[in-house]
Amino acid sequence: MTAPLRVLSLYEGFFAGGARVLHTDVVAGLQGGQRHRVLSIAARARREATVQRMADDPRFRRLVAAGVEVRNLGRTAGDAPLGPETFSLRQLRRAAAVIGQADVVVSLKEQPLGLLLALRERGMMPAVPVAVSLHRSDPAHAGPARDWLADAARTGLVATAIACAESTRDAYREVLGDGVPTHVVANGIDTALFRPGTEWERAATRRSLGIPADAPVVLFAARFDTMKNPGLFLRAVAAHAERRPETHYLMCGAGMSEANPALRAAFSEAGVAASARVHLLGIRDDMPDLHRIADIVALTSAFGEASPLCLIEGAASGATPVTTSVGDAARVVAGFGVVTAHDPAEIAGAWDRVLAARPAFRRLALASRPRLSRERMIEEYRLAIEGLAVRVPLAA
Repeated sequence: MTAPLRVLSLYEGFFAGGARVLHTDVVAGLQGGQRHRVLSIAARARREATVQRMADDPRFRRLVAAGVEVRNLGRTAGDAPLGPETFSLRQLRRAAAVIGQADVVVSLKEQPLGLLLALRERGMMPAVPVAVSLHRSDPAHAGPARDWLADAARTGLVATAIACAESTRDAYREVLGDGVPTHVVANGIDTALFRPGTEWERAATRRSLGIPADAPVVLFAARFDTMKNPGLFLRAVAAHAERRPETHYLMCGAGMSEANPALRAAFSEAGVAASARVHLLGIRDDMPDLHRIADIVALTSAFGEASPLCLIEGAASGATPVTTSVGDAARVVAGFGVVTAHDPAEIAGAWDRVLAARPAFRRLALASRPRLSRERMIEEYRLAIEGLAVRVPLAA
């Protein structure tokens, strides 16, 4: 009987974000048929005016519950990735020992490659094939990690790439060069978790937030980051609230709280007055509940998105995605969503049209559920990982 394939995933850290949700789904879904472990470089993260501890993270708790061993190197993640020169010899020895017990390493995005380059420079990198899982459509905004990926691809440290969208594959083609094959594995979600819900569930969530039963709800699920363009969202809110003052707007994610001075400044710049109808919710662990009460899930990103999870999470719950055209967003919402320019008046107008024809848009969103499931994504990851483990020894 063949022993299960041993797979180690490298995380920069555990903090709120779609890529970690997706990869955690993959690891938990493959555990059993394969044997998965996770090594997180950081034990905590300081990002978007928040401190996020690994032990508090829902992704960490889910992996542990699935029987996945999770270790960390005790570092603190920040806005910039940790470079090869920042690792101590002790940290490198610990990492090398864990990596040496794997048959395949999967790096979640390019940021953890700084650790692998440090190991290689010290002659400590075990002879294990490495795949990198990519989730952006603009490698230039990855900072120095873009150059680490280019180096790792050029020298053979990275053997393959798994892109979450066609826009990601195309954007990284120049960085990866001709020697690194790229698989496109489109995002999927847990449709048993992201579902329309019952009337009682939706009513309970609305009551908890002080939202009337018949009030329209627009959900903006994003961290406070230039890429997400929260200022554009707020300018659209200012335009829309004048015409539909009964609408409630939910803003959730890292940095979406009164404690963030940059968000307060964005409100002022957009001309949005403090109002009980704009709910600043910060990081939430109940995103399925919020999606169920949303009529619209809004995405106003300026760049960098590949295949945004919030769009399909909202659609599977019955909400209508209204998104700017970034990455694969237009392709993802084709048939059930609306694509707009980066213009607050146009975005507000699109929200109006969706709310005016809400039942028809809701039916389209719910009809999309079968193609949004994560089972297909997990199976394609399994095949890509197993193919890497088999292909590299044969080529040696």
